[in-house]
Amino acid sequence: MKKTVISLCLSLNLLATTLTLNDAITKTLQNHPDLKSSALKIQQSSESYNSAFSDYLPQVNLSANYNVKDALYDNSWSAGATIKQKIWDFSKTSSLVEASNIDKDISKLSLLDLKSSLVYKVISLYEQMVLQQETIKVRQADLQLKQDYYKQANALVKEGLKTQADASRFLSAVYLAKANLAEAKASYKKAKNSLSLYMATTIDDDVELQSNIIKKDDDFNNVDIDNILTENYSLKIDTKTIAKNRLLHKSAKATKYGSVDASASYTHLDNVKKYDTKSLGVTINIPLYSGGKLNAEAQKAKIASQIAKEAKASKELALKDEIVSLVIDIKKYNKIIESKQAELEASMESKKVLDARYKEGLSTYIEVLDSASSVLNAQLGVLEAFYQKSMSINKLNNLKGKI
Repeated sequence: MKKTVISLCLSLNLLATTLTLNDAITKTLQNHPDLKSSALKIQQSSESYNSAFSDYLPQVNLSANYNVKDALYDNSWSAGATIKQKIWDFSKTSSLVEASNIDKDISKLSLLDLKSSLVYKVISLYEQMVLQQETIKVRQADLQLKQDYYKQANALVKEGLKTQADASRFLSAVYLAKANLAEAKASYKKAKNSLSLYMATTIDDDVELQSNIIKKDDDFNNVDIDNILTENYSLKIDTKTIAKNRLLHKSAKATKYGSVDASASYTHLDNVKKYDTKSLGVTINIPLYSGGKLNAEAQKAKIASQIAKEAKASKELALKDEIVSLVIDIKKYNKIIESKQAELEASMESKKVLDARYKEGLSTYIEVLDSASSVLNAQLGVLEAFYQKSMSINKLNNLKGKI
């Protein structure tokens, strides 16, 4: 029973120090302030829609006036109410309402776009941590190897089989390996710190990560560029923005035609005499001269629509270029990975031979260090190529709007 309890406690401790990619994404989406701000903007756009829609509804006003003394009477007061209902304004209000509704859609798309970008950033930082963890392992193994070489060289020097130059050169290699290991550890800490800020959660120094998270799929020979452009959140926002600006232009043009409103009023006056006034009718408002302001506003709205259209076209070109570049990069990294893996196998075989020859005095310390460097560079090259390929795949998913 006691063994079972101990095993359970150990399992719980391991679980407590494990951070999955999904956990990192979930915590970021729960805590990041930009998402909270974006959610508030959705509420703000909803209120803007309510404000625009209110012009459809009757407008009721109460008024009251009290004069302590005026030219004719010592005291007088009046109170009344007016009601106004819009009948027709040549689609000015309806266009504004539709534009406000589109603004709500833009706010929702902006939230999704932000989520997608944050997910991409979290994946990048998480995979950077995984990469640096693997790099640290390689660097630690390299440091151990250089230390073993140094010990071996010292032993051979004592036996008179090698010179002090051999030991000194290996000692120099040990110091360099230590510096490279420190660099890898610093890079890991930087990525961990950045990710913890995104998550708003402290990450333990000994946290365990999903080491197999770096993507290695190769199904990117037939990327559907049109589909990516259709699903891209940024382009969807631009499409909505164009439609919104067209409606704003339509509303601005309609302003110069005025409006037709139904109105009614009731007022009670109390001075020397008491009497009531009532009115009921239709009001036509037509702006005759505004100093060119109405025409200028309409032109501004028209130009804004044209700018939005050209901005979308420009973004499409940039996205097409980025997508093609990413696909080319993925194929390039496939070749690099294949080459580096073959190089690693060959350099490891060469290293075994040179290590054996060095002990027999048949090779120099320079050859031994060169072979060790070849193995190290190939190992790091494979890791870096897999990481860069994974980042390209993640970026394609981000452009597709995948969260």
